[in-house]
Amino acid sequence: MFDNLFRKKSIDKILKDAANGYGDHENSLKKTLGVRDLTAFGIAAIIGAGIFSTIGKASADGGPAVIFLFIFTSLACSFAAFAYAEFASMVPVSGSAYTYSYVAFGELVAWIIGWSLIMEYAIGNITVAISWSDYFTGLLSSIRIPALGIDGINIPSYMTMDYLTASNGHEHAQALINAGKNLTALDPATALANSAWLAAPTIGGFHLVADLPALGIIILITWLVYRGMRESRNASNAMVVIKLAVILLVLSVGVFYVDTKNWHPFAPNGVSGVLKGVSAVFFAYIGFDAISTTAEECKNPQRDLPRGMMWAIIICTVLYVAIALVLTGIVKSDTLGVGDPLAFVFDQINLKLMSGIIAVSAVFAMASVLLVFQMGQPRIWMSMSRDGLLPKRFSKIHPKYKTPSFATIVVGFVVAVPSLFMNLTIVTDLCSIGTLFAFVLVCAGVLVLQNKPDVKRGKFKIPYANSKFIIPVLFVASIAFGFLKFGKQTKEFIFNTPRTVETISLVTSLNNHELKVLKEEIVNSANPKIRLDRSVDAESYLSSLPPTRYEQFISASKLPIEKRYESGWGLFKHKIPMWIFLFICVVISYYCVTKNLSLIPVLGLLSCLYMMCELGISNWIGFGIWLIIGLVIYFMYGFKHSKLRHGELVD
Repeated sequence: MFDNLFRKKSIDKILKDAANGYGDHENSLKKTLGVRDLTAFGIAAIIGAGIFSTIGKASADGGPAVIFLFIFTSLACSFAAFAYAEFASMVPVSGSAYTYSYVAFGELVAWIIGWSLIMEYAIGNITVAISWSDYFTGLLSSIRIPALGIDGINIPSYMTMDYLTASNGHEHAQALINAGKNLTALDPATALANSAWLAAPTIGGFHLVADLPALGIIILITWLVYRGMRESRNASNAMVVIKLAVILLVLSVGVFYVDTKNWHPFAPNGVSGVLKGVSAVFFAYIGFDAISTTAEECKNPQRDLPRGMMWAIIICTVLYVAIALVLTGIVKSDTLGVGDPLAFVFDQINLKLMSGIIAVSAVFAMASVLLVFQMGQPRIWMSMSRDGLLPKRFSKIHPKYKTPSFATIVVGFVVAVPSLFMNLTIVTDLCSIGTLFAFVLVCAGVLVLQNKPDVKRGKFKIPYANSKFIIPVLFVASIAFGFLKFGKQTKEFIFNTPRTVETISLVTSLNNHELKVLKEEIVNSANPKIRLDRSVDAESYLSSLPPTRYEQFISASKLPIEKRYESGWGLFKHKIPMWIFLFICVVISYYCVTKNLSLIPVLGLLSCLYMMCELGISNWIGFGIWLIIGLVIYFMYGFKHSKLRHGELVD
């Protein structure tokens, strides 16, 4: 049985099946894409939520130095893109990392990566649909037509917000109000979620909160993808032209309002502030791998796929860096932690027309990302179905539109239903970790195949550089740098030193008696003294304290120690991903020395794995649960129906 779990597909057989139309799947996909189209798809996938939303929070945390994080992330994605490109050149068929893993590692790993890609595209699309809904409703509310008596088209908030955000926002708001915060002093996001929850109609105590605009855009995009690649390509290209024109307009206008004084200090929160935006910045880049799912529809995939991927990453990185410099040059970076940073910046310099143009372009940008993601997932399912790991219907090709019709419709439901109630933060992190896992395995797959002389190579091959000395030296130098430059933090990490709980976590975890104790301590420690009553805002007061003063206050507090400090297992569990990363670094260094591994895929593997570790243990647990569900499905259906098991894919 063990051998059956890791049975592999041969490249020759895959190419032969592709040429023959996959046997009983007589209808093949239409070949319509060239380098320009692939580059446009890549830009469509990458330029979306990142440049119109997450770039603001990342800039607020890291300051102008966030450009280095964009460059680092683009390098990590470029390393992975090289690996994707080499595989796409060897195996120019639909399936992306799933098909590549089937060749390099065997069936079980291929299933795992395919299941991860389902998470990437489905949950990624849920994320983008929710973001699109936010921009669309904001755009509607800004419409002003005095002649028609229209002063903004406002949809009730409980019809434009997911259930979990409204529920969690209400609980968070109640905790802060109990801690003394006034309802009008709540941050805008919490206040909006709270009002949506309270205003929503109820049935038997169940609050009817659902994101209807997100549902609407998913239905529209699914219909477009169902109709055919030519229609999807034309729509994508048109939306890419629009948003690139707007971004160039932002740069050409904004550069005249840059004040270089705003770039000082360049990294106001240090390295930790820059790294805080890792997940947000990485999310800005995911999706370039969706290009590889279109291999079967490329006119010349072995030549065009590598070029399309690289051009997309290069163009998008230049734009991200330029936009970050302009934004942080127009206003101070600490003011950019908003959901619509581009529009916000031009509001600050009273260019309302530019804000309106940006809002409109953001709607198109989000829609184009949704289009590429929604196009990619059915092709993954189609490839898994062709191999017998999913039911045959998922590989059904529409006789007229030449698209995986049944899989496209199912994907529409899989994305549409959760978008009504799932939380944006949850789905963003799950999407990122699933994507990074795929990147890690694709890079590892190239390393597995690099020394096998019987593997048929494509026209593109990663330039070889021996990692024998480079990787071990870099690893040792990084450890030494950590002890010399960040000695205190490094020792705290190694010895699991207790860590003070952050203000928000502290205040929202206390019961009524503990809140009373906390307020009394605030009154006694405040200078000048403040009155002890319900108006004492514990969260605001503690947040205003300098870090050293906050540490002293927590140390002297009589609250239970487990409420004041993270320690023991509760603290160590968050460090498990980083310990895994360090262990793998040691293993990879050993293989670099003994096997002369190629440098670029090794760098891709390690950099993507590092970003996985930055996402936290809760995301690893969620990802683990998703993989367990996938393994149950594989052993109940895929293992039994695998065509490779029954000899249908064997040469």
